[in-house]
Amino acid sequence: ILGATVVSWRVNNQEQLFVSKLASFDGKRSIRGGVSFVFPQYGAWSFGAQHGFARITRWNLERPPERLHNGDVEAIFSLMDNEFTRSMWNYQFRITYRLILREKELHFHIGVYNPSKELSFTFNLLLHTYLKVPDVRRCQITGLHVYTKIFLTLYDKTRDGAIYQEGREVVAVNEWTDRIYQHTPQEHIVTNVVSGRKMRIHKYNFPDTVIWNPWVDKAREITDFGDDEFPNMLCVEAGHVSSPVILLPGTAFEASQIMQIIIEGNVSRKTKRNR
Repeated sequence: ILGATVVSWRVNNQEQLFVSKLASFDGKRSIRGGVSFVFPQYGAWSFGAQHGFARITRWNLERPPERLHNGDVEAIFSLMDNEFTRSMWNYQFRITYRLILREKELHFHIGVYNPSKELSFTFNLLLHTYLKVPDVRRCQITGLHVYTKIFLTLYDKTRDGAIYQEGREVVAVNEWTDRIYQHTPQEHIVTNVVSGRKMRIHKYNFPDTVIWNPWVDKAREITDFGDDEFPNMLCVEAGHVSSPVILLPGTAFEASQIMQIIIEGNVSRKTKRNR
């Protein structure tokens, strides 16, 4: 399975993930859209492809999609170091990636293990999630502001990497946006996704949230992205990128994300059941 990229998630037969009409599926580059697995590097990398090798490497399908007794559908993927990965990053590792599909939810459970008896390693990890939206200018994102006098720190790559503090209760996207929000809360709500609904993104052990949209000019520079597609996508990406994870020999790191479409009228009951 190339890159273990999730390219479709439908709720009530409506697609929730954006994939560019120019996305490449030939295995030579990552797929532009869906949910791709960024590891062991976030951003430009002198040793290999941008955002690391995990999203351009063939994964093993440990357990094919299977319907469980409770109605959930589960699939498990794995990735171990091999000649290709060691040519860029000479460490032993093992990743398990468990996906669970529910009626209105998609769960991502990740485990990274260091089997070495001697060597530690450091890495970044991020779920590069492209949401499909009718009009990105109408979307708002909560959870990027701390409700105290202490504001979240944000690293803004559109302003030469300047560090700011976010004071807005909700964040809207009306221009080229490429920001790393640090130490974000575990939950974000994104408004006006497909059919004008809200999406809840709940994350565990992902201290950072990246917000990205290339807007007009940057969209023209991306070869596998349509010039007119930027209004219909929004990246809200849970990750561990502003500082690396340090994994000691024989230890593991776990992280997860749950994406949930909120159906008004069922919110309180659904939320209570999931906590």
